[in-house]
Amino acid sequence: MFNNIYRNKRVLVTGHTGFKGSWLVLWLKKLGAEVLGYSLSAPTAPNHLDSLGLDIHSEIGNILDSDRLEKCFAEFQPEIVFHLAAQALVRPSYQNPVETFETNVMGTIKVFEACRKTDSVKGIVNITSDKCYDNKEWAWGYRENDAMGGHDPYSASKGCAELVSSSYRNSFFAEKGVLLASCRAGNVIGGGDWAVDRLIPDIIRATVKDEKVEIRSPGATRPWQHVLEPLSGYLQTGQKLLEKDNTFAQAWNFGPEDSGSITVGEVVNKIHCFWSKVEFKIAENATALHEANLLKLDCSKAHQQLKWRGVWDCDTTIQRTVQWYRNFYEKDVVSSMDDLSLYIADAKAKDVEWTK
Repeated sequence: MFNNIYRNKRVLVTGHTGFKGSWLVLWLKKLGAEVLGYSLSAPTAPNHLDSLGLDIHSEIGNILDSDRLEKCFAEFQPEIVFHLAAQALVRPSYQNPVETFETNVMGTIKVFEACRKTDSVKGIVNITSDKCYDNKEWAWGYRENDAMGGHDPYSASKGCAELVSSSYRNSFFAEKGVLLASCRAGNVIGGGDWAVDRLIPDIIRATVKDEKVEIRSPGATRPWQHVLEPLSGYLQTGQKLLEKDNTFAQAWNFGPEDSGSITVGEVVNKIHCFWSKVEFKIAENATALHEANLLKLDCSKAHQQLKWRGVWDCDTTIQRTVQWYRNFYEKDVVSSMDDLSLYIADAKAKDVEWTK
């Protein structure tokens, strides 16, 4: 996979204790990479990373701690960096706007500064969010050259992080031959997510307690996709950077086809189909805080230039997600590697570019 580019490569992943980060290090280990994760402690118990039991270097630290971060870079000498560490939730960003901006903006700058001071770094993949766009709730998807923005502090912080990426790419990394790409995806689901105030984890927590889950904004439409979908895009982008192709040092959208953009209410009904135990009710304070009702990405550039495309449709995504949690709670089994193996097999059957 990925032209075997990651085998024996030193890869540093910030945010490896988080949901997407833990799935990424799992895949990198399967690809034969030597992985160092740098992150705060896992925010939940249980958490996905601990359940995997992976043999990786793990440094628990804050990306705002420049001295510690740069020491890790100097000792590990990474060849490529995947930056995922973030305050990643919309509603908590209203409660802690300063922390959100510090982590997502200044934290990104400090990671880039560590990269600047480490000559081994050849590529950087900065993970932001589909919420970085100035969302006007258009019926069509946002393209990579659309304006950055954000109503809530989280979205605004991710728009800022994109501007930081562009500035560092042009001001510092270009002259050093370091290739920096940014990747935008959103509403990622899959097994192993226990974050507070996310739809799937909220449903799972309520279900295992035999409670009804409160659903806010049931009419809100999102581009739902399995966590492995954008990760394949991140890894494919990283491959191009490691192959020193500077045409890929730019911004990329990774999202599902239009059929994957469905409402929160439709997601909950589909989950109920795969686990009849799930029950829900509409929250009375659903509109207390502003959240976008419609957000879509235009992934044409990734389709045409990277030849990236999704593998699992919406039903498969939800079915695999629900089954992961049922395996965990009903059988005490962590089925992440099974999901990854099935995803790779399905991608190969579709002759997807990164499988070669």
